[in-house]
Amino acid sequence: MAEEDNASIRILQSLRSKICEAKNLGPVSGPNRQRDLCTFCTISLDQEEVFRTKMSDKSVSPFYGEDFYFEIPRPFQCLSFYVYAKGVFQRDLPVGKVSIRKDDLCKYSGKEHWFSLQPVDPNSEVQGKVHLEMRLSEMITENGSSVQRLLVRIMECKELPTINGQNCDSYATVSLNGPARSDQKKTKIKKKTSNPSFEETFSFEITRSSSYSKKSHFQVEEEDIEKLEIKVELWNNENLAQDVFLGETRVPVKILRNDHIHKAWYLLQPKGNGSKSKSDDLGSLRLKLTYIEDTVLPSACYTPLRNLLLKSPDVKPISASAAHILGDICRERYEAVLPMVRLLLYHNRFVPFVSAVAVLELENTQEANTIFRGNSLATRCIDDMMKIVGKSYLAVTLKPVIDEICESSKTCEIDPVKLKEGDNVEVNKENLQVYVQKVFSSITQSSSSCPPLMCDVFRSLRHLACKRFPGDPHVQYSAVSSFVFLRFFAVAVLSPHSFQLRSHHPDPEISRTLTLISKTIQTLGSWGSLSKKLSSFKETYMYDFFKSFQEDKCIEKVKKFLDEISSNVSKESSGLEDAVVLKEGEVQKRTQRKPLVKKTFQKRWLRVTNRELSYHKHKGKEALCTINVKNIKAVEKLDESAFNRKNMFQVVHSEKPLYVQAGNCVEASEWLEILGQVSRCNEGRLATFHPSNYTSGAWQCCKSQSSSAPGCKPCTATMLDNLQLDIDCDRETERIFSLLSSNSTKLQNMEDACASMAVYQGPQREQEEYSKFTIQEPKETFQTLKQLRNIMEELQRQHNIRNDTTAQYGSLDNPIVGKTS
Repeated sequence: MAEEDNASIRILQSLRSKICEAKNLGPVSGPNRQRDLCTFCTISLDQEEVFRTKMSDKSVSPFYGEDFYFEIPRPFQCLSFYVYAKGVFQRDLPVGKVSIRKDDLCKYSGKEHWFSLQPVDPNSEVQGKVHLEMRLSEMITENGSSVQRLLVRIMECKELPTINGQNCDSYATVSLNGPARSDQKKTKIKKKTSNPSFEETFSFEITRSSSYSKKSHFQVEEEDIEKLEIKVELWNNENLAQDVFLGETRVPVKILRNDHIHKAWYLLQPKGNGSKSKSDDLGSLRLKLTYIEDTVLPSACYTPLRNLLLKSPDVKPISASAAHILGDICRERYEAVLPMVRLLLYHNRFVPFVSAVAVLELENTQEANTIFRGNSLATRCIDDMMKIVGKSYLAVTLKPVIDEICESSKTCEIDPVKLKEGDNVEVNKENLQVYVQKVFSSITQSSSSCPPLMCDVFRSLRHLACKRFPGDPHVQYSAVSSFVFLRFFAVAVLSPHSFQLRSHHPDPEISRTLTLISKTIQTLGSWGSLSKKLSSFKETYMYDFFKSFQEDKCIEKVKKFLDEISSNVSKESSGLEDAVVLKEGEVQKRTQRKPLVKKTFQKRWLRVTNRELSYHKHKGKEALCTINVKNIKAVEKLDESAFNRKNMFQVVHSEKPLYVQAGNCVEASEWLEILGQVSRCNEGRLATFHPSNYTSGAWQCCKSQSSSAPGCKPCTATMLDNLQLDIDCDRETERIFSLLSSNSTKLQNMEDACASMAVYQGPQREQEEYSKFTIQEPKETFQTLKQLRNIMEELQRQHNIRNDTTAQYGSLDNPIVGKTS
């Protein structure tokens, strides 16, 4: 039973990284100097690039300002950030890098740091593991003398890097090194694989004694064995160029003094064990990293905590609920509310919870014009809900016009101080007005696309606001507009990259245009008189620009839109769902046709919407092939051995499978996730699949000779409930547990405050100590805190039990780093 539990434990990793800026970048090698070139940054897991920034302007201190968030789909040893200078007539030139070992990421998590750039040395760019076996053997010669030999067996390697996008043609050299000897031997070359199996044994003579006796069995002179070591180097064979170093490991022979057989996995190291040479100052890079590793236990372990959180909307008062307590103790951490919002959304408990929290906030709101303007628990919850539920809504409503703005590059600056020479302010004002009108019309005509859950929340807010301020006829609209305009659409226009509307942050000129549009949309969407709206502008040029809009028509359109997304009348649906682009990008594609010998992969632009999957010769060109997502029967990983390529997946549909290679492991994981989401409810989904290809008259995975044979491996399990929200409830509950555990001191303080308030009957002179917490009913709150503490203690016990079963040092999951003595 314990083995089953351990097998169901999941280690899930994610990283949020912000590449802020570089400072005092040094020169690069080559004929060009960095000061004459633009730069960009890349992010790599080990040696695999997963993201890159836009090109910066020419500067020795460039600003990048780009955020990246991704799930890490595989084990890794090192996270690296490279700065490159764009070559003019040659390849990009490395300026320097920042490399952080996985074990050290926690030191920097959550805060900005300046990192010194280190030189990019080919001999330090290593990745992978090697499996070795060493043993001592003694042979007796014909004349009775003994010869002691060291046998070194190179078994296999794992996770070697790709070279120029292709798997390695790798081989290993094995050397026995000592004070006066260096014997080297070499394995055969293993072509086109990142996980080569060598299974070769090499023999090295260690000592030779003049006579043999049983007493001297395996006797090796002390001074010899102390000075000998085995060095294993991995190389990529280059037929017409110098072979590429992949990594090395060194093992002292003295490890065999106690055990005559040593067998272990080793992590490949840089040449010379990573000894750093002195280098010029290459500059520094400012990064903000947040690395999270979730150890997710079997689902049953989270049932008590999950049930307590889901009961929150029914607790009276709401401040005594577990969900409200979590928000209360983590109010300084904005991201802390997100896992709770996800959990409540998945179980359809969000609307009653946020309604109850909104009532509590409204009780403390004295004026209608300040409604939902603060950074409260209610506003944080609704912000997160809109980002999760409204992603497709934003794509349908804003992406076309945002793309037009970013790609047309029309100047829209209307601030006289910022105008460039030759700019015409009237032309710029006209450009800006056209863009604002397009964005405004897209929003006010989008009510039929607004997700039902968002409408339910807006309807509740409208009702509660009217109840709190019955004498104010405008509050029913301002309660909704403060969210949908100020906190949703205006923010998405200002920062389209953060809402997945653009792949990169816009350049400074486009960013300025989006800022002006966002300011205007905020004002047009806010509810109030024209004088109040105009007074919100501190800048005269914005005041003059806004006056050009016809207020009556704008108010009428805003009112109609707010009515449609928050009224009790159900929206009529046309029955046709708008096509939403979920993901697109360049891939390598290959289809299964007739079983010929070799088939080439071709670059294609892959695009998936909620309706269809298509591939194109280039972005924006007509589709070469279109597959209705309803016809997709399975989306699964493909073994590397199928085509000797990494990061491959297959789309099984009504015709032949579509075989695709993604650019990196993160891209492959995202394609699998999105394609799985859009097809997981399809009729006729397969229960099994083939993880390899059909060639030479047989499936290479199971050797079945029928091309129509059922798959030999179970398909990835799918969850059929709550299709719109791809949420891992166990992972979210684990994150909530981690948040509660890291704030255990605050929980204890809150518990003490409840106990003191419940017992103390005199004047509330101690209230100031407890002002950090919302405690309406001390006894109810105390009971919830006590339940939370008991549940947390049991969950921690479950973690402790499973943490005792760590992988053995030297195993594949826990390889040896560096020399072993």
